[in-house]
Amino acid sequence: MAELYLVEFRGSRKEFFYNSYYHNFQIPEYVIVQVDRGEDIGLLTKRIDKEIEFSEDTRPRSILRPANEGDLQHKELLHQKEQEYRKEIVGMIEGHGLPMKVVDVECQFDGNKLTTFFTADHRVDFRALVKDMAGRYRTRIELRQIGVRDEARRLGGYGICGRRQCCNAFIRNFEPISTQHAREQDLPLNPAKISGNCGRLLCCLRYEAQFYQDARQRFPKPGSSVKTKQGDGVIDRIDIFNEEAVVVSHEDRVYFRCKDRDIYEVEGEPVEPPPPRTVEGTEEEVSEEDLKKLEGE
Repeated sequence: MAELYLVEFRGSRKEFFYNSYYHNFQIPEYVIVQVDRGEDIGLLTKRIDKEIEFSEDTRPRSILRPANEGDLQHKELLHQKEQEYRKEIVGMIEGHGLPMKVVDVECQFDGNKLTTFFTADHRVDFRALVKDMAGRYRTRIELRQIGVRDEARRLGGYGICGRRQCCNAFIRNFEPISTQHAREQDLPLNPAKISGNCGRLLCCLRYEAQFYQDARQRFPKPGSSVKTKQGDGVIDRIDIFNEEAVVVSHEDRVYFRCKDRDIYEVEGEPVEPPPPRTVEGTEEEVSEEDLKKLEGE
């Protein structure tokens, strides 16, 4: 069975390919791969050691060969052309009066396709534009409308954590994210704190949610009266990262911490729900309407 590799293309697009011709690769390394109606160039980023089941429609194509010096020079030349084409296409769009914002322009390595990525508030009738572009560039034209998350992925950047955006680093598919994920992680519902460069909720709210859920299941809910090795009290909150419950003592109202194994009895249901979260630095709660805007697509 041929080795399976992950190849990354422009805009952080990632796809699987087989090393059908049994080349010796160095990771990372640029390679020429087989694509629909031609060839493209991408960066070999990872060898996949585990078995992955693919359907007949999604079966990976082949890596044709490692990229040589001429291929890399051609790649740089294409990048320069893409910048020129982008300016020209923006002018064409303005000429047609279309409500579109060009995000990126990408040329396939063999010149068989030119893809323009754009955002728009609504569906756009760009048939006349495609006809003009086909006459100008003499190749297959594709206009692809994308959302704001995909726009952020193609443009790249760094998150408020200081690391590369998750969508550029390892996330392959976007999953639905809601403000409930932020609530479950005890985060302040401040749009500036829980939204990414795309203006939507942070991707990490989704993939970190299970960690918080698993950690909380080991403890009684905040507000529960408990008996512990350190004394009796009411759980104020759960310190997820230190894996401890913060408890207020019944006797002298002093805070103390304990592990889940130190809690040996829970008395009844929580006495009151946690207080609502507010925008940091103010006393007003964020409106549900504003929070819904963050969920978006």
